[in-house]
Amino acid sequence: MNVDEKIRQFFPILSQQVHGKPLIYLDNAATTQKPITVTDAVSDYYETINSNVHRGAHYLSTLATEAYEKARIQVQKFINAKYSHEIIFTRGTTEGINLVAATFAQKMLKADDEVIVSRMEHHSNIVPWQLACEKSGAVLKVVGIDQNGDLLLDDYQQLFTKKTKIVAITHTSNSLGTINPIKQIVDIAHQHQVPVLLDGAQGIKSCGIDVQAVDCDFYCFSGHKIYAPMGIGVLYGKEHWLEQLPPYQGGGEMIKHVSFEKTTFNDLPFKFEAGTPNVAGAIGLQHALQFVEEVGHQQMIDYEKELLRYAVEQMKEIENIRLIGTAKEKSAIISFLLGNHHPADTGTLIDFMGIAVRTGHHCTQPLMDYLNIPGTVRASFAVYNTKKEIDVFVKALCSAQNMLD
Repeated sequence: MNVDEKIRQFFPILSQQVHGKPLIYLDNAATTQKPITVTDAVSDYYETINSNVHRGAHYLSTLATEAYEKARIQVQKFINAKYSHEIIFTRGTTEGINLVAATFAQKMLKADDEVIVSRMEHHSNIVPWQLACEKSGAVLKVVGIDQNGDLLLDDYQQLFTKKTKIVAITHTSNSLGTINPIKQIVDIAHQHQVPVLLDGAQGIKSCGIDVQAVDCDFYCFSGHKIYAPMGIGVLYGKEHWLEQLPPYQGGGEMIKHVSFEKTTFNDLPFKFEAGTPNVAGAIGLQHALQFVEEVGHQQMIDYEKELLRYAVEQMKEIENIRLIGTAKEKSAIISFLLGNHHPADTGTLIDFMGIAVRTGHHCTQPLMDYLNIPGTVRASFAVYNTKKEIDVFVKALCSAQNMLD
């Protein structure tokens, strides 16, 4: 697949200049840019059918409800969930993980139970489980990784005991780019009758997911990392798990009947969707997933990996560069350091050359502590990036290194 101007024209933001230089946007692991089909769909909702859903008997409410539920079906098909009511709309990956962690703490976890996470997790898949453990008395156990950034599967298997209640592991590391063997992870857990939550914030774009084939019990992702608006996300959960878990928030929409003596709760998925939802965001997510399907998701994945291979080869020629994360299977993320220079210095210098990257610990402080580094510079690719942009990026890194030295 070759990126041509037809694809880039969907993203007018890319045509601007930054500090007098053409923008080269390599911060896609933080958030992707939005195609005009998505922004047009969001604008159209507010300009033509803006209304609250499910509750109104009037025409606009009916149209808004139909559009909202159509978006849910689009997500169901995109990840191959068995039922549309297994799709819970959230604000993003973080809220999805918090929902599962909080409700597990309320009903499924007790003192001395165990929760398994990995050393490469984003804070969003660590802190909610720490809170759940503090509330319930459960214990957090951590799967190790090797120096390349690969998960230690032998270590993982040995962590299971009769007290293990859930595994929560990232599909793809946001710092290292490591693509974890999620099918193997799920199969091992299921041998111990333990459910698995996968953090799909990075994996949804860089790998894709068939939740029935992988057989995970929960999968969370954020729309803004796959060309959709910010503030919309998805929690997929198997029907039997979602039925067992208590509501996460109380309010409108998630109830069947309320009295001062007792409240009965709504059916799935509305049991977990209290309050007015982000209807425009859901519609934007629908159009983003349609954009991915029209371009071809597998073609996008293959192209991003082609960019990754090209960038790694070019960057190896830079003197004293340190690539952080060299796992066997990687998404289109490169974390690195220029010698012993602080990543923020590198990022600031190349920003003045028009290049957007991310610097810091990337919300993975335990991982950075393990690697004994303060953070990294992270470049991450999407369908609209080009090899020509990578050439400019590498040249900018050489210039930055000369200035820093």
